[in-house]
Amino acid sequence: MAAPNPYAELLDAIPVERHEIEVQGGATAYWVYGPADAATTIVAVHGFRGEHHGLEPVVAHLDGVRIISPDLPGFGETPPLPGVRHDLRTYAGWLRAFAGTVAPGAVILGHSFGSIVVAAAVADGLETPRVILVNPIGAPALEGPRGILTRLAVFYYWSGARLPKPIGDALLRSGAIVRVMSVSMAKTRDADLRRFIHDQHDTYFSRFADRDVLHDAFVASVSHDVREFAPAIAQPTLLIAAQKDDITPIEAERRLATLFPDAALVEIPDVGHLIHYETPGVAAEAVTRFLTPSDGGTR
Repeated sequence: MAAPNPYAELLDAIPVERHEIEVQGGATAYWVYGPADAATTIVAVHGFRGEHHGLEPVVAHLDGVRIISPDLPGFGETPPLPGVRHDLRTYAGWLRAFAGTVAPGAVILGHSFGSIVVAAAVADGLETPRVILVNPIGAPALEGPRGILTRLAVFYYWSGARLPKPIGDALLRSGAIVRVMSVSMAKTRDADLRRFIHDQHDTYFSRFADRDVLHDAFVASVSHDVREFAPAIAQPTLLIAAQKDDITPIEAERRLATLFPDAALVEIPDVGHLIHYETPGVAAEAVTRFLTPSDGGTR
């Protein structure tokens, strides 16, 4: 039985439609939330192993904003792009093409691995007035507080890609390992919220197309970070970071903010890498403040 969604009532009040569009030779599935005539449109890019459902708690708190949330190629309902390796260059090129076609000029938001994809795409010319990065990957994952666990993850994904296919697939889709990942990331002491988080990961964390695309995306996620692209992003940028993030420590996020020409950092206490599940309302408030014009055209 699925755990109750604590954000269901808010989410149910927001209209949503599913669409598909051809991008770079493949079909991209995406969901449009909110009113068609909204003053602001955000393209929201989810993180590694996730899909669009993961960002819905934040969407639920952004009433009146139009959110376009695709599944990354190879995850959720979007199949892999044909004939390419799914590295960062591929994902950044796909995002430039997708956003430029579906929502030119939209604000661009990325969470976790999505923050790397967004940063790479914007640095390479994706036109957007503002950039929002939630739990940005602001330092090499192998150097984070849990660098040893990241090295174990490298071996895990390497093994899953090279073992005989039935064994590799079973390893990569193992419910026990998904649960370990979920438990390690959740910081909340709210038992109901923890059950919801684990249910979300149980339901959606293994909806990848195949082990090859999963391995490619993992390698991209640990081989790059937002620091590479920050100096080339001239747009006003909001970083929403967690003070207990085990993937990028808050000190690294503070350093990351100084690399952008124009960046603001919002720190959220008592939460880790799951801001989108544990404190989506706080994140949405930060987004709303960032997007609301202030006196004199400043923010």
